[in-house]
Amino acid sequence: MNDLYLDQMDTPIGPALLVTDAEGAVRALDFADYEPRMTRLLRLHYGKATPRPGAAPASVKDRLTRYFTGELDALDNIRCATGGTEFQRRVWAALRTIKPGTTLSYGRLAAQLGHPLASRAVGLANGANPISIIVPCHRVIGANGTLTGYGGGLPRKQWLLAHEGGADRLV
Repeated sequence: MNDLYLDQMDTPIGPALLVTDAEGAVRALDFADYEPRMTRLLRLHYGKATPRPGAAPASVKDRLTRYFTGELDALDNIRCATGGTEFQRRVWAALRTIKPGTTLSYGRLAAQLGHPLASRAVGLANGANPISIIVPCHRVIGANGTLTGYGGGLPRKQWLLAHEGGADRLV
């Protein structure tokens, strides 16, 4: 992985860092105040590849803006690419099937993946997700309905769930 580009955009919950590749696929999205986390995840996925300044595709930024202004399905077709293990990629793909306005427990997600006893592994994969919001790890909560960790901080997770109208809907 040689060509990674880093862009920044303002969101209602703080400046976001957006890493894309030469083909325009999103490789990482995180918040500026969590840049060290994003950098660590990029190293885990791509080794020494370091993003250089460059504009993200206008279509990606436009879809993110539309999401934040209430068009919750605007993120559905954004092309993403990640490293990670096969299991992590399966978890991240499953996250993209959770509809806005709904939440799912780690155990339920593990069961959907055919590994009902792997809720802890699902949680670890969720925490290693390099593409927040687009790969909606914020929609996964504790079995008892509590908000558990979020790479961008729990206040952002709360905001995202409230924005989507799903702060109290566990499926």
